[in-house]
Amino acid sequence: MPLFDFSNDPRAKVDRIRKRTLKMIMEASKSSYPSEFAAFLRAEEGVIRELVLLPGTVSGGSHAIFRMSMLPVDFTIVGTVHSHPSPVSLPSDADLELFRKYGWVHMITRAPYEMDCWNAYSGRGEMIDLKVVD
Repeated sequence: MPLFDFSNDPRAKVDRIRKRTLKMIMEASKSSYPSEFAAFLRAEEGVIRELVLLPGTVSGGSHAIFRMSMLPVDFTIVGTVHSHPSPVSLPSDADLELFRKYGWVHMITRAPYEMDCWNAYSGRGEMIDLKVVD
């Protein structure tokens, strides 16, 4: 049994993403290609509404490295998003490690970065559904 049970935390109940936020994610992913794009996700009332870009994030063709010391104290941050410069959006072992360490909702985008080229995952790496809303 875990030391703390965060399953009732409202941040664990995120189930929607704003269309304009998803569009911004896809455009940033496309713009960063062939390197990975990476950011944190901010949500309110169960809806992902904004991205948080960390200064000093390093991106390459097969990695994105956050400088976690630059992460603000912000209880509306619910997880991460990053792109894969391939047509595959399955999490790698490194992705799963990040998911386990930080957040409740994680997204991976994939080439060619159209509005349906992404998957969402729980902190345990299980695929989850996020509804796109206006």
